[in-house]
Amino acid sequence: MSNQELIYGFHAVEAILAREPERFIEIYALKGRSDDRLNPLISKLRKFGVSVQFMTRKTMDDKSKGEQHQGIIARVKQGKQFNESDLDHILETKKSPFLLILDGVTDPHNLGACLRSADAAGVDAVIVPKDKSAKITATTRKVACGAAETIPLIQVTNLARSMRTIQEAGVWITGTAGETDQHLFDVDLKGPTAIVMGAEGDGMRRLTREHCDQLVKIPMQGTVSSLNVSVATGICLFEVLRQRLG
Repeated sequence: MSNQELIYGFHAVEAILAREPERFIEIYALKGRSDDRLNPLISKLRKFGVSVQFMTRKTMDDKSKGEQHQGIIARVKQGKQFNESDLDHILETKKSPFLLILDGVTDPHNLGACLRSADAAGVDAVIVPKDKSAKITATTRKVACGAAETIPLIQVTNLARSMRTIQEAGVWITGTAGETDQHLFDVDLKGPTAIVMGAEGDGMRRLTREHCDQLVKIPMQGTVSSLNVSVATGICLFEVLRQRLG
């Protein structure tokens, strides 16, 4: 059903249990597994009235379609979907917004890793275009290690228009591009900030680039010419955090 989804692994299940236990429909657990991590989690879920089915490893592997499930799978109601009105609320209520914009990141693993870094760095929201971007899937949730439940992923219809809205709220937009001469570590990122990361391989689209206030690159010292988008995102976000903690 479209209003339900499967999630895999301890981090994803624990994150929903901590924040939205009412979303649980059913739990599938590995038959024969009994340890200090699974047993207390099953007990907590049962206290909320969640039914638990125990299954063989093959049945669970089939249900997870090969994804690593760590012996626990949950069927849950779909979580809140964020949109432009949520972005407006953040811009109105946050004193110094810290945003991450992903322009065309289509790999769910990379999206999950970006969400995890965003949570760790204190980002207020991650913004993506509705089209040609990865959605939150069970894979994304597992890679994000709980961050998919804490960081709003805001899907916008028109990214360029949303970037203008962000700028009008006083947020400085910094895009990442390999061809610029300006290094990430040489710019002031202490104020209201949005970092823009481009798609895997192709980088930012032309219109997205044109709506940035400045472009920066990560200085590279070795022989490789680029970094994985989730690694580059982590570096940029933690440079913002480093300056803010100054």
